[in-house]
Amino acid sequence: MAMYNIGIDLGGTNIVASVVDENYNILGTGKTPTAVPRSAEEIFDDIAAMCREALDKAGLSLQDVSSVGMGTPGTVNSEGVIEFANNLGFNNVPAREMLVERLGDIPVFIENDANCAALGEAYAGCGNGSKNFVAVTLGTGVGSGIIVDGKIVAGVNCAGGECGHMVIVVDGEPCSCGRKGCWEAYASATALIRQTRKAMDENPGSAMHEIAKQEGKVSGRTAFDAMRKGDIAAIKVVDNYIKYVACGLINIVNALQPEIICVGGGICNEGETLMKPLRRFVQAERYSIHSKIQTKIMKAELGNDAGVIGAALLSAAK
Repeated sequence: MAMYNIGIDLGGTNIVASVVDENYNILGTGKTPTAVPRSAEEIFDDIAAMCREALDKAGLSLQDVSSVGMGTPGTVNSEGVIEFANNLGFNNVPAREMLVERLGDIPVFIENDANCAALGEAYAGCGNGSKNFVAVTLGTGVGSGIIVDGKIVAGVNCAGGECGHMVIVVDGEPCSCGRKGCWEAYASATALIRQTRKAMDENPGSAMHEIAKQEGKVSGRTAFDAMRKGDIAAIKVVDNYIKYVACGLINIVNALQPEIICVGGGICNEGETLMKPLRRFVQAERYSIHSKIQTKIMKAELGNDAGVIGAALLSAAK
């Protein structure tokens, strides 16, 4: 008999629920705005509704489902309680219990969204079934999820795997977490935009000004686009940014020696312009330089589907 699981990606912007089969194919999806701020009860009513919509589109019913998994921002404990999620306004929300109330007596698993995305990429994306795998997302912050022996590394308090908050510059740039010099403060898309703006202020003749004017804003693409036009200031911004990203990746390689580090987020749309120099830095500086087996640095493949596919796989990774 075929096995189906539901994966839910609860984000600050959208709620997405998908039915996923045993070959990681998405068979049906329901999607609706999260529309925060509002109560957890209202949000969970919509989550259950999106699960039912996804099942309808897949031509299935809840009786066909083996488990339900959900990825959420914030900290989730082993009882399936979302202890804190600032962008949802959640404090000690009993997520597992609330889903069982709405969907019936079915195994439900709740996990941090970055860990779900890591699981999705490890099994169904660039990891190709890899059991020792780290996913890094370069977005507003630097998100990460660590898989060791096929299981999510959550730590004693279910808050482990926060590679973005390794310090790479002592007393460096302030980070949103309250520390200074975190990898996130140098390698996130937000950090790249800050670095781009600083270079534009210092170089009024740079092509970055014209590109930002055309786009209507300074974005993560501005420096890369100007670099392609041969702009010297932009070349420096991109070179320094890639060094910062590489520094954190090398730390991960040296600490964990995973089979694969998967790099995702909007910046990765630069493709080999980003990935090729990253690999070069990692190859030159890793501690394991003489080992036969080396960590591969790969671009994420699943995009926005990584979260729902990973959430659907939670029953296998717990």
